[in-house]
Amino acid sequence: HPQTEEIYSELERLSLLMKDAGYIPDTKLVLHDVEEGQKEQLLSYHSEKLAVAFGLISTPPGTPLHIIKNLRVCVDCHISIMLISKLVGREIVVRDCSRFHCFNNGVCS
Repeated sequence: HPQTEEIYSELERLSLLMKDAGYIPDTKLVLHDVEEGQKEQLLSYHSEKLAVAFGLISTPPGTPLHIIKNLRVCVDCHISIMLISKLVGREIVVRDCSRFHCFNNGVCS
C-alpha cells in the first residue's frame, strides 16, 4: 500500500495514546505460543485497527469513519476502538459479520 508507513506510524501513535489512557491489551485471546510482547504486537495489527488508522490519516478531523469487516470483531479490538473514538473525537462505525458497532466518545451503542 502506498501509505503503509503513514498507517503504521498512526497505529503506533494511537497505541501510545491508548496506553497513556490505561489500555492494557487482552493477550489471552492470542493463541500463538509466543512471548507476551509479541502477543501485544500481533493484536495491534488486526485489520480493523489498521483500517481505523488509515481512516484517521485519510479523512478530515471530525469525519465519521465507516469500516466493514467480514469476520467478528475481537474483544481487544472492540475495547481499543471504543477508546480510540474517545481519544480522537470521532464516531467510528464498524460492520462485522453479525452486527454494527457504533463507537462514539468511548461507548459502543
